[in-house]
Amino acid sequence: MKELGEYLRQSRVNNGVSLTEAAEDLELSASQLENIESGNVKAFKNIYDLKDYVVQYAKYLGLDSEKVIDEFNGFLFEHTSKISLEDIRLAQKKMELQEKKPISPYTKEHTTKIGLWPFVFAGLCFVLLIIILYFVLSSINKAPVRSNELLPVSGKEFVYEFTY
Repeated sequence: MKELGEYLRQSRVNNGVSLTEAAEDLELSASQLENIESGNVKAFKNIYDLKDYVVQYAKYLGLDSEKVIDEFNGFLFEHTSKISLEDIRLAQKKMELQEKKPISPYTKEHTTKIGLWPFVFAGLCFVLLIIILYFVLSSINKAPVRSNELLPVSGKEFVYEFTY
């Protein structure tokens, strides 16, 4: 990868393009282009993204993209053929444990977590409703207060005397 990165750097310099100018045009960071030119593969998490960046960079510099892809694939074959079988098995086990599914708005499982607070709020509202109904119904069924005295009909008091 170092040879390919050096080839890309030399082509950029020969074209008179600065690193920051190329980074802005490709919408990549300057550090990403520096890592490509220095052959630092470990700076990239995904090898497929790196391949896309290299091809995009080669097209930007006006290079033969097929030649660059072949060179990158040769590096990739060399790199992957040096991985031990034990490392491959460990990586497979790790992937099986993770079982990552592709996430998109159409395939993503939507789960909603319902906390305890809606149930507490609903319970408090129910208790408050019961208390209000109790007081309303008890005031409706209450008999009016009666007094033992008779009230005068007109504002005058009548005095009745009974004689026997």
